[in-house]
Amino acid sequence: MHQRKLGSDLSVSAIGLGCMGMSHAYGGQDEAESIKTLHRAVEIGVTFWDTAEVYGPFTNEELVGKALKGRRDKVVVATKFGFTIAKEAGGAGTRGSGTDSRPEHVKQVCEESLARLGIETIDLFYQHRVDPDVPIEETVGAMADLVKAGKVRALGLSEAGPETIRRAHATHPIAALQNEYSLFTRDPEEKIIPLCEELGITLVPYSPLGRGQLTGGLTSPDQIAEGDFRKNLPRFQAEAMAANAALVETLKALAAAKGVTAAQLALAWLLSRKDFVVPIPGARKIKHLEENAAAADITLTQAEQAEIGEKLANVAGARYRPDQLAMTGR
Repeated sequence: MHQRKLGSDLSVSAIGLGCMGMSHAYGGQDEAESIKTLHRAVEIGVTFWDTAEVYGPFTNEELVGKALKGRRDKVVVATKFGFTIAKEAGGAGTRGSGTDSRPEHVKQVCEESLARLGIETIDLFYQHRVDPDVPIEETVGAMADLVKAGKVRALGLSEAGPETIRRAHATHPIAALQNEYSLFTRDPEEKIIPLCEELGITLVPYSPLGRGQLTGGLTSPDQIAEGDFRKNLPRFQAEAMAANAALVETLKALAAAKGVTAAQLALAWLLSRKDFVVPIPGARKIKHLEENAAAADITLTQAEQAEIGEKLANVAGARYRPDQLAMTGR
């Protein structure tokens, strides 16, 4: 697996693994099957894993922790804090509607995440969403204290706006910024990518396959189970999915002409944007994990990059509901 830099100090696989769907949002799956997939990821060099306390809540970190046993030194582990979570009897939790990035809470979550993951140091610790009630300098200051204490190696932000990123980076170097970015979501291209290049921050695209649509295998809301996070997203309503079906067919045709899959071409396009882009597609099955990983070996000419970008533009439907979008770009 090709390697890319994460900030200035860490090296990670060019394609990482988003672990959320193994136990959260998309219906989850059998734990044993997930652990097999995670172990296979190590074998093929996909060693940049992404989780968060809110995935479950808590259960995804616990799953990753089980898979890490005996393999910790081979994996760069990223996790996130920042949402309010009500803890219940027995250790379960329920996500609230708000954010909490108070310094004391940041440090508390770090300790709890370390325990669930079964590790001594978190490689990359993200603020999941910017908290409008806590100055970013205070939050990042607390995160920096965790670096000094040896509990965290590098710091990240997720879905933060340019001004916040600059203020955070001035407080302590930010190694990575996680944003939704794909052929269907180009938002970071105008301001975020130039800023990351200027400051030396790695961009980590989540949902790089359009939450499944860019694989070509998800074409109708009828395929989405009740309880699946996507059920209520604008882009996964019938009208939007029907409008985007033509775009997906175009992607499939372009991929077939190159002898690759639609998912692989979508990932290769992202990797071609900048050498500091490290996508983290989710994969619950070994087959999809291996398919995604192979995308790192695909080379696109500038003409191919432009053609793919142009033909997959004008996606229908917003990526989030208004209340969810309000939590981004702060």
